[in-house]
Amino acid sequence: MTEQTQANGTKGLPSGDLGRRLAARRAHLGLTAEETAARAGMASSYVTHLEQHPDAAPGRGALLTLAAALRTTVSELTGGDADVPSGREQAGRAPEFTELSSAECAELLSTHGVGRVAVPTALGPAIVPVNYSVADDAIVFRTARGATPSSASGCLVAFEVDRVDDAFSQGWSVPARGYAREVTDIDEVHRLAEQAYSAPWSGGRRDMWVRIGPYALTGRRIVV
Repeated sequence: MTEQTQANGTKGLPSGDLGRRLAARRAHLGLTAEETAARAGMASSYVTHLEQHPDAAPGRGALLTLAAALRTTVSELTGGDADVPSGREQAGRAPEFTELSSAECAELLSTHGVGRVAVPTALGPAIVPVNYSVADDAIVFRTARGATPSSASGCLVAFEVDRVDDAFSQGWSVPARGYAREVTDIDEVHRLAEQAYSAPWSGGRRDMWVRIGPYALTGRRIVV
């Protein structure tokens, strides 16, 4: 992380759940609280304190040190970028663009989370986010009957999942194309509900399952 990036991340520090974001970031990097503390030159008890106490208010210096240790920005740690799109930082120097293999695409897709599905509607194509899982090499998601994602059923659709790391100006994307159908078998519906990675963030009753069987899966990665 550059000094300029760090400085930008400290402007107008917002209030946010620092502890939750701190724990999530180190978990993403596969670090324990002790390893994070060692990287930052802090006592592990202090890192634990920050994670467990919502009212903890570390100073600017501590936040900059933690952000550098976790290879991120202060803004991301404190929730300041929650309402802005990712990818707003400058492009990195000498970026390397590579195509991902089918195995790499499948592995990234199987991490689950939130993806975007492009579906046909009466007013034209629409792209909407959905919480998805991967089951038997197919993309599956829950929606409400009549909601925009339900328009995918019976159609050829596009689906995409990606990750952008603003701190390092790098990321990846995996788009897929396939035929979508509603899951109507009761046993399969129950199995998918039991294996679901997450309930839909949008809440409400969403008991229509849609399965996308990809026939084309590609991916690309940009690193610096």
